[in-house]
Amino acid sequence: MRTDDFDYDLPSGLIAQQPMEPRDACRLMVVERASGQIDHRGFRDLVDYLRAGDVLVVNETRVLPARLLGAKDETGGAVEVFLLRRRYEDTWECLVKPGRRLKPGARIVFGEGELTALVVDILPESGGRLVQFHVAKGTVMDAVHRLGKMPLPPYITRQLDQPELYQTVYSAEEHSVAAPTAGLHFTAELLEEVQRMGVHLAKVELDVGLDTFRPVSEDDPEDHQMHTEHFRVPSWAAETVNAAKERGDRVIAVGTTTVRALESAFNEQTKMVEATEGQTDLFILPGFSFGAVDAVVTNYHMPRSTLLMMMSAFAGRDLIMRAYDTALAEKYRFLSFGDAMLIL
Repeated sequence: MRTDDFDYDLPSGLIAQQPMEPRDACRLMVVERASGQIDHRGFRDLVDYLRAGDVLVVNETRVLPARLLGAKDETGGAVEVFLLRRRYEDTWECLVKPGRRLKPGARIVFGEGELTALVVDILPESGGRLVQFHVAKGTVMDAVHRLGKMPLPPYITRQLDQPELYQTVYSAEEHSVAAPTAGLHFTAELLEEVQRMGVHLAKVELDVGLDTFRPVSEDDPEDHQMHTEHFRVPSWAAETVNAAKERGDRVIAVGTTTVRALESAFNEQTKMVEATEGQTDLFILPGFSFGAVDAVVTNYHMPRSTLLMMMSAFAGRDLIMRAYDTALAEKYRFLSFGDAMLIL
């Protein structure tokens, strides 16, 4: 297995720059693992593939306005600080630009000085910085909400007029620097419809970090180091999933982050999902044995990405690459704001 096995040519014109409105107006490719059949539908047709007793599991994390634009206190030079993960209190792991000029001791000013920051340390594992924030009035997070911008992926070239379009309709606590994008297709009305059908809805949380989307640079994907992400599978979600398994019903994960949370919480000995909160560095490659997930709703992922490798593990590399070839030929929209795939 080589990283090149998960490469393909993605034309820039197929990278969606805006979300569909309404959200569920996108296309849906349905891929059946057993037969290899590929069908083309609309996302609203998802209801045709669900049945009473199924459990639809979503990642309810919410995206932080994590991109802060400021100036270096000593020189006034422009600075960008990207919040990654809170270490403690008001101290965060961050990515910074320009990195070479922001050494420990550097001070940064945001807005009219209502928020300031001190670079505490360099983080050699990521090249980022440990940054301590200070606020003149209120809380640091209040200031971040006033001054921060939505951290859209770099392949999306302009900010959204409505930042809420980069949040799922069921998002709750703000912990992520990127959206669990497969969930962006759901409307409140569609979720209500599937629940009226007798489909159960369970919610987990995985704090999406940038490493999830980082292309694999190593020739051998097994040499790639996944950074940890915080996840939480509450007891009621674990119980709902385990009850479905006992009944013989399906567990359908919405998005790769949900897959990662559920499989991280799956106990191989008991064959059950356990209520769990902690860190996961689970890297799912072909050959992985899935214990929790029976079907997946997902988007179309970057070439050479860990997400494409995960879906290849779930459906088989040959079938997934054939589905991607079909999506390219049929002009599907790719990546965060793109179309969806249902893998059964």
